[in-house]
Amino acid sequence: MTNILCRKFELQTTQEDLQQAFAQYGGVERVNIVTDRDSGQPRGFAFVEMTERRDAETAIAQLNGAEMNGRALNVNEARPKPAGGSGGGAGRGRGGSGGGGGRGGGGGSRW
Repeated sequence: MTNILCRKFELQTTQEDLQQAFAQYGGVERVNIVTDRDSGQPRGFAFVEMTERRDAETAIAQLNGAEMNGRALNVNEARPKPAGGSGGGAGRGRGGSGGGGGRGGGGGSRW
């Protein structure tokens, strides 16, 4: 199974739109459009899981830069999150952590 990151699509694009686009190149296991947890609105990127690596590579090559609903897609293989990384979000909802402060700070406890 190959996980593909699809970005920069029009926010009105549906899971069915992406399913159909990728299915032209092989079996699609799942399409997940990422949404904002507060508003529920699409964030403009999705993950597509394709069954066969060869088919996924073809889909990436054919769909990267292709236009869908008036916008050019950015399509590439998804990379796993780095181990121990925060995954972004700028600490939303975590309150102040006090002191220190620069990016990439030291190795102390986060809490």
